[in-house]
Amino acid sequence: MVPDIPAQRLGIDTGFTVLGPLALVRDGVDYAPTTPKLLQLLALLVLRPGKMVHADAIAQELWADKPPRTMRTTMHTYVYHLRRCLDEHGLGSLLETKAPGYVFRIDPAQVDVFRFGQLHQEGQELLREEQYAAAVERFRSALDVWNGPPLANVPSGPMLLPYTVELLEQRRTTMHMLFEAEIASGHHREVIGELRAVTAGNPLDEALHGQLMRVLGRSGRRSDAMLVYRTLRKRLSEELGVEPCADLQILHHDLISEGDHS
Repeated sequence: MVPDIPAQRLGIDTGFTVLGPLALVRDGVDYAPTTPKLLQLLALLVLRPGKMVHADAIAQELWADKPPRTMRTTMHTYVYHLRRCLDEHGLGSLLETKAPGYVFRIDPAQVDVFRFGQLHQEGQELLREEQYAAAVERFRSALDVWNGPPLANVPSGPMLLPYTVELLEQRRTTMHMLFEAEIASGHHREVIGELRAVTAGNPLDEALHGQLMRVLGRSGRRSDAMLVYRTLRKRLSEELGVEPCADLQILHHDLISEGDHS
């Protein structure tokens, strides 16, 4: 096993953003390179702070299954240009060659995705402990870390693309837990508008639609909740050829039963 390399703790004025465009921010200014291949290389290094990134992984990301004949020389050239870019801002020593790859000697706390994960975990623990108001605050703080789609300015290849998909799923999970905490706090009416907006942006997300149905039902808007179900059911049928999940069908049945007893 390759040991982790001790990280250099940068000043609080320097950080790296992944949850949005990839950026190297110092004193509020973005100094990240603009060349696509250099952005891909920097992204791979930033996502593994203090850990060795194998040259084969870099080659896979940059060229997939079609590496050039001069792959090693070209890769060394990209590393050289990235190091020069970092050198211009006094950060060249962060990028270290360590066979069979490279290490970016930064602290994970300098990367925004670390902060997001930390806040998400804290919110999850608070939700488990039924400290709903505090959980809401943590989840909202976690979502506030985001500034757009992950690595929005990076042409992601086979190594980076799965990571961006995973990050988007983590963001969806955080949103779902946020609304669970809000509902548990009794804030049914307060989150209706927000849930409507979120479900509009995620038209096939059954969990979020179920949450919208619940807050509408608990706010005395049973007919609106049932309309949400019918609209989602139609969309799922037309686009995926499936019925809503069992949980949604049970929720819909409960809404019908409430109407029969009212």
